[in-house]
Amino acid sequence: MTPRLASGVRVAALLRQVQGRGGFGAVLARGDDTAGSIAIVTRDRGETRLLEPVLGMAGGYDWREVATGDAVDGWVARARRRDPDLWVIELDIPDAARFIAESFGDD
Repeated sequence: MTPRLASGVRVAALLRQVQGRGGFGAVLARGDDTAGSIAIVTRDRGETRLLEPVLGMAGGYDWREVATGDAVDGWVARARRRDPDLWVIELDIPDAARFIAESFGDD
């Protein structure tokens, strides 16, 4: 098993990267600092999307859109009831999908 960066450290780093690029990032729900999963709400050009990591064919993680618009809040509430360790962060940055892909690399 490959060691992974703790979730709390990863979230803090993502928020700093977003702010460094002139965007805005915030923690909407704090999860487990060590091993919590991370879901990302993106706001770009008036559109709201929620992305979660899914295991890809190559063994790394890909990001899948699981909710848009008004459905995002409901998805987050249900997911947090099932998994209180889940982090939910919001990123408001141009081309958020590209930023996420670059930031998470081959995780």
